[in-house]
Amino acid sequence: MKVAIVGAAGRMGGRLIQAVMETDGLELSGAVERPGHPHIGTDAGLLVAVGKLGVPITDDLAETMKNADILIDFTFPDVTLKNLEICASLGKMVVSGSTGFTPEQNEQVRKYAKQIPVVLAPNMSVGVNACFKLLKEAANILGDDFDVEVVELHHNQKKDSPSGTAVRMGEVVAETLGRDYNQVANYHREGMCGQRSKEEIGMQTIRGGDIVGEHTVYFIGMGERIEISHRAMSRDMFARGATRACQWLQDKKSGLYDMQDVLGLS
Repeated sequence: MKVAIVGAAGRMGGRLIQAVMETDGLELSGAVERPGHPHIGTDAGLLVAVGKLGVPITDDLAETMKNADILIDFTFPDVTLKNLEICASLGKMVVSGSTGFTPEQNEQVRKYAKQIPVVLAPNMSVGVNACFKLLKEAANILGDDFDVEVVELHHNQKKDSPSGTAVRMGEVVAETLGRDYNQVANYHREGMCGQRSKEEIGMQTIRGGDIVGEHTVYFIGMGERIEISHRAMSRDMFARGATRACQWLQDKKSGLYDMQDVLGLS
């Protein structure tokens, strides 16, 4: 299966190029960057020090996708939606790890997924998706007797806050407990804000240095505390998850999927 990567010259792009090259059944056929990027015209293989691959970086996604079966997209919501529009018009599959979508943007993603197969996941890591499953089990067992707090840490270049992974963790717990996440998520406490409500889910964010990504969900009861944590040591795990999603998606019908589907955890 021929794979194109958008954002190919970025930190994540390099890991994706390497992962595609290392995955059986996948072939790198295209690499795309924004117009004016200094690496336009550079061979994608040179970015990961493997020598020339015959895949120059371009700024024309539509032209690139004519020779590709699937697009891997780790960008930003506005860019992802434009990429989805192009891929939908060409009948090409998409795997996206972009985060920070608004409810309205998520609705647009669902619209495009009616035309093509799409995997959209806030985190492609196998370990994080195992955590989603564990969080559901923990919330089922603990119920309303434990307060829930989510704390996430990322590098100082991350633009969205809280992370898409943290939001999904909060959503999983809220859904399991029969709560509306958008109503119970508490992103900010300051001053005399009153005591904590029983239903709220605290969402705390830390930014600094080069932290790849850390997430902990605290279930805090009287006299005991349970912590479910995941720490990312490198971006390789996200890239490996994306290539795994590509392999899984190739025989699927149009629709919107996530990594829980890919891993058989749904």
